[in-house]
Amino acid sequence: MDTTVSLRASGKEAKEAVDEGFDRLDQLDKLAGQNEDSDVSRINAAAGREYVQVDPAVYEMIEYAKDYSAKSQGEWDITVGVMTNLWRIGNDDQHVPSADEISRALMKVNYKDILLRPEDHSVMLAKAGMAIDLGGVAKGYAVDEIRKIYEKHHIESGLINLGASSMYAVGKTSKGKPWRIGIKHPRSDDDKAFLGIVSIENQALSTSGDYERYFIQDGVRYHHIFDPRTGYPARSGVMSDSIIIDGSVPHAGMLSDMMTTIVFVLGPQKGMELVNSMEGVDCEITGTDNAVYMTQGFKDNFSDLNGDFHFSE
Repeated sequence: MDTTVSLRASGKEAKEAVDEGFDRLDQLDKLAGQNEDSDVSRINAAAGREYVQVDPAVYEMIEYAKDYSAKSQGEWDITVGVMTNLWRIGNDDQHVPSADEISRALMKVNYKDILLRPEDHSVMLAKAGMAIDLGGVAKGYAVDEIRKIYEKHHIESGLINLGASSMYAVGKTSKGKPWRIGIKHPRSDDDKAFLGIVSIENQALSTSGDYERYFIQDGVRYHHIFDPRTGYPARSGVMSDSIIIDGSVPHAGMLSDMMTTIVFVLGPQKGMELVNSMEGVDCEITGTDNAVYMTQGFKDNFSDLNGDFHFSE
């Protein structure tokens, strides 16, 4: 998952829940990661040639992601993996590709070319050279899976934290209060510098930002969140955003993971409109002008806004 993981639980079966949670995380990492023998790598290697039978978990992630690609009218698309591979952001050979390279790669970005065969959990990418990237789905899916394990072991208080970008708060803390989570300051290298604090309880929380993997060239910040329509890192006026989803919403972890990317690409206005149209979903968006936008539900549980930022008018 390329992140630091922390699993907390209290209760008679806490150790079993945490151990089982880490085991499940290892399984999903091997299935959905970038390792050569993962299901994702096998799908990408067979692009344009044949269907690949995958683990039901991977099939579910892809099916759900394709559905939300359609709902966002392609403003979010897991076939953007071809762009991830082209730009190489976060690797030693990261670079700005030529306009021609981007144009050619864009011809291979289209969620409609993900072909699904539900009877045997098989997936095929219609065109050679296509590639899917589950980076915006897998951690959220893992959160949901660990949450099921916690429920099985009767955990009523705990925190599932996959690198702060995807988490779920089970119940209250041992002191009987909501879990207080610091949202990273998107322009500070200090790990203890926060945009502010949000309190969550039986809710999923996910954060995305242009500070996670990026490089700066000629004064321009190139980050890892791509706009599938342009082939370039999204330029939507957003530097970070956080999504909270109530635990009663199906696939809350996976949905929160996806929604942070979708809202980032949509930008403050369209992003807020989308979130406000959804039940059990709240969000915060930090604009590149340091203005902070929040739904009322988010604002009601938020405090300590950093002085570098201001609420939008």
